[in-house]
Amino acid sequence: MTVQTETPPTAGGEDGKPTGSFGRNLLSGSAGRNLGLVIALALLVLVGAITAGDRFTNIDNLVSILRYASVIGVISVGITFVIIAGGIDLSVGSVMGLSTIVATISAVQLASTQTWWGLMAIVAIATGALCGLVNGVVIAYGKVVAFMATLAMLVAARGLAELISNRQTEIVDVRGFLAFFRGALLGVPILVWMFALVAVAGWFLLNRTTFGRRTVAIGGNLEAARLAGVKVRRHMVALYVLSGTTAGIAGVMMLGRTTVGTSTHGLLYELDAIAAVVVGGTLLVGGRGTIAGTVLGVLIFSTLTYVFVQNNLSSSVQQVVKGIIIVVAVLLQQRFASRDPNKAARTG
Repeated sequence: MTVQTETPPTAGGEDGKPTGSFGRNLLSGSAGRNLGLVIALALLVLVGAITAGDRFTNIDNLVSILRYASVIGVISVGITFVIIAGGIDLSVGSVMGLSTIVATISAVQLASTQTWWGLMAIVAIATGALCGLVNGVVIAYGKVVAFMATLAMLVAARGLAELISNRQTEIVDVRGFLAFFRGALLGVPILVWMFALVAVAGWFLLNRTTFGRRTVAIGGNLEAARLAGVKVRRHMVALYVLSGTTAGIAGVMMLGRTTVGTSTHGLLYELDAIAAVVVGGTLLVGGRGTIAGTVLGVLIFSTLTYVFVQNNLSSSVQQVVKGIIIVVAVLLQQRFASRDPNKAARTG
């Protein structure tokens, strides 16, 4: 007697792969998360338009929001890479302040006046990159926890800035520098263009290069990345140099916006940047994140600030609202991470 058996049906399509709801898959992916951020940003703009009217929706105010977002946005792009790799950088605000001080030293300004105004920008960016290099070496080769290493740099960079400037404000006297950063291209301020260029460069580096893939791999599973041949320590150093470099670029932008260098520049910027990155969907444990999400996170907080300013609301209430947004973002991260089928693979 011949016994016929039937192959049990597989859950999914013809290829045997599970097929979940398209909508669920979309919402749980980066596109869905970014869509949610776009909706949140649109709602904030709507609230501003309703409560403040033309004072909020006029072109000048919208450009001001973008200009305000540009400096913290550049810092946030650099921190995104560090957090995706499972690290943290608490020093970027202080490093930005130090870069503005070093770039406005009398000798540097004199040399910039006699040669090329861009020398000031180079000095500021180099200062940020050097601080990032110190962070990276201490963390990767000294095996100091990133939180403590960058916290030490936060304190040291701010103190060094105060010593160099003698706690005085340094005024920018280089006319070419001021003329460039006060200018606009196609009606859009140079600072906004710089933010856009850094964001595009960051997106390309993360999504279209080996460097970006290695960054995600290290954040997903450091030991697996090491066994796969990734030079983890060297890569971590490069990530912190990148973070320091973006802090230096932000310092240049701050000099152009305020025309002064001071040790108080960048105070608590590291917290705003990390908050924007987290709200943008980057996991604090590493292994996932997008530059687009970070940009949207920065715009959300900047728009929120202007909504409060236009309605003459207390800055204290604004800080409370920011705190609530951050907590909600982290809770959502934990919820989606618990549903991620690749969670075990990422955490090892």
